[in-house]
Amino acid sequence: MEKHFITDTLDRPLRDLRISVIDRCNFRCSYCMPKEIFGDDYPFMPESELLSFEEILRLAEPFTKLGAEKIRITGGEPLMRKNLAILIEQLSALDGVRDIGLTTNGVYLVKQAKALQEAGLHRVNVSLDAIDEKIFQTMNGRNVKPQAVLNGIDAALAAGLQVKVNMVVKKGVNDGQIRPMAEYCKEKGITLRFIEYMDVGQTNGWNFSEVATKKEMYEKLTHISPLIPVEKAYFGEVASRYRYKDSDVEVGFISSVSDAFCSSCTRARISADGKLYTCLFAESGHDLRGFLRNGASTEELEKYLTSIWISRNDRYSEERTEETVKNRKKIEMSYIGG
Repeated sequence: MEKHFITDTLDRPLRDLRISVIDRCNFRCSYCMPKEIFGDDYPFMPESELLSFEEILRLAEPFTKLGAEKIRITGGEPLMRKNLAILIEQLSALDGVRDIGLTTNGVYLVKQAKALQEAGLHRVNVSLDAIDEKIFQTMNGRNVKPQAVLNGIDAALAAGLQVKVNMVVKKGVNDGQIRPMAEYCKEKGITLRFIEYMDVGQTNGWNFSEVATKKEMYEKLTHISPLIPVEKAYFGEVASRYRYKDSDVEVGFISSVSDAFCSSCTRARISADGKLYTCLFAESGHDLRGFLRNGASTEELEKYLTSIWISRNDRYSEERTEETVKNRKKIEMSYIGG
């Protein structure tokens, strides 16, 4: 397959494609899909609005021609999409795709991990914001116990999948879980990624006073073991990586608020209804589903995607101010896929 690598206005290449396959979730995490907004009567997308697997494949192919090598399946909770292993198998067969991952809350991995691995999935990022039962139940908004997620992690490991754990940290809510979570992951030999609480969307009530910064989290980990910096594995890697001095286990920090990494962002995101977003904090997207359903050819899709990416100039986290936090109408994390 002939490739046509492209860069945006800030010389950032296209390398990562995130595809949301569903906007529904079985959790109601306060920082993503708060239950006060996303109640039982919330109008989620009907199936007809979701991209079909065939449409997802038709979009993924030109992205790989333009340089995308890594695909991440997201949601909502992606494992709520029926027959997801079929899509994984189809995507893994695309020329140029060298890595397929999935972000999940882990609950359904007990039943699906083996089939996903056999279909070609390489790795899972499992969201787990606390190991304490009461704190985790408060955060997930559905009273789900952490053991349900821990069981999913064990199933993924048993299936041969690479596992990383993502923990969104809110000061005064679960920052007391930083050390217990780190000790659990260190003992299991799993990489833990601490994520600063971000102002994604309009509904999570974000306030900077609730942000536990990378520096604050780092200092709590030094009580477990000194941390040694690890060099970035590739351009566009968002996590600052470290390993414990007394082991090979890594820990990382995703610091979009206190230490922005916009200058190396290589990610494009497709929502479940087929809109392309060039930033996690975007206000609007580009309608790829309509373009597809109006009969666009693969060549036309490639040209359209090229025109969008080469015009890209997003760097919201570097430009974040009190005014932009208050006035920018950002798309919801549950819709864009994180």
